[in-house]
Amino acid sequence: DGEGRLSSCGSAAREGEEEEEEDEDEEEEEEYPGLLGHGEGVTQLNTPTRLPSTLGDERVESVSARGWHSLALTAGGAVWSWGSGVFGRLGHSDEHTQWQPKKIEAFAGRCVVAVSAGGGHSLAV
Repeated sequence: DGEGRLSSCGSAAREGEEEEEEDEDEEEEEEYPGLLGHGEGVTQLNTPTRLPSTLGDERVESVSARGWHSLALTAGGAVWSWGSGVFGRLGHSDEHTQWQPKKIEAFAGRCVVAVSAGGGHSLAV
């Protein structure tokens, strides 16, 4: 938005593959935690909704999202990430899920100018 605040909408669930033991017409949905960035338990938003996190009152300049995680780059060059932390893709030195945006401390004191979320990885310039 014009204030540099993040909003998201959509679903944090995806249709899964058919289960062998179940009826072939039934599909399961699997939840991908934290995709929307609104906290634990929020898996569906039908309209764009501002995230509760203000990212330390920093203005967001750009975002990048992939199937399991998202990144936000602020005007001051800070990077925030949220979603599934599998493979360490969130940059927090662990594999924990982040339900809301969390600042990547490894970039402290650096000015990042671009970010990109990949399938199992993240990139920053």
